[in-house]
Amino acid sequence: MNSLRTLLLLIALALPLAVDAQSLPMVTVQTGADGAQTWSLSIQILLLMTALTLLPAVLLMMTSFTRIIIVLSFMRQAIGSAQTPPNQVLLGLSLFLTAFIMSPVLSRSWDEGVQPFMDGTISQSQALQRAVQPFRGFMLAQTRDSDLEMFARIAHSGDYTSREEVPLQVLVPSFVTSELKTAFQMGFLLFVPFLVIDLVVSSLLMSMGMMMLSPMIISLPFKVMLFVLVDGWSLLIGTLAGSFYV
Repeated sequence: MNSLRTLLLLIALALPLAVDAQSLPMVTVQTGADGAQTWSLSIQILLLMTALTLLPAVLLMMTSFTRIIIVLSFMRQAIGSAQTPPNQVLLGLSLFLTAFIMSPVLSRSWDEGVQPFMDGTISQSQALQRAVQPFRGFMLAQTRDSDLEMFARIAHSGDYTSREEVPLQVLVPSFVTSELKTAFQMGFLLFVPFLVIDLVVSSLLMSMGMMMLSPMIISLPFKVMLFVLVDGWSLLIGTLAGSFYV
């Protein structure tokens, strides 16, 4: 519940920064010659709605969701089951696992940024800055130095004396790139045992002269059995969750 409230309040804190609320009224009322009133929405509403559509994607790129959904997709492809588990199950599992992994970060963001703002002890800009700091710490812990250096060089922002000085516009793409690398490395390790089963089944079928029979049909039950016997779901989800706390 705290995680959901933190996400909603972070969005609420960030929305007014898109435009100056004092210079653009939310709704304007025009009175005609006959006394009729015409209500029109200002451009601020348009900007706020645009921000609403972009902020969820930004928040997903700043959390563990990217690595989780990619690794789960690799797992499904490695087993060879086209639609099992279905996409809805993978997305739901990824979202709940992301909420579990990010709960310490969201709690800190709530306690340090959102709650003081609701109590009226800090301003809106200070609340937003404090609320983002836990996300910065999380992303810095998962980001490789080589990726930070690459995007800093592309941005021509010079060298930083410490990782804490890296601006958010450099940190976020560096974090996403590192997450993609890590996810693909984990996906490769997932493929290896299932690839061995495919090779063994394919060799047996060729030696028996059954070249017209697809090896995938024979190897799929064995791969599913292997995944169940080693308690693959617990190993996979536990490894994913533990990889963010190293």
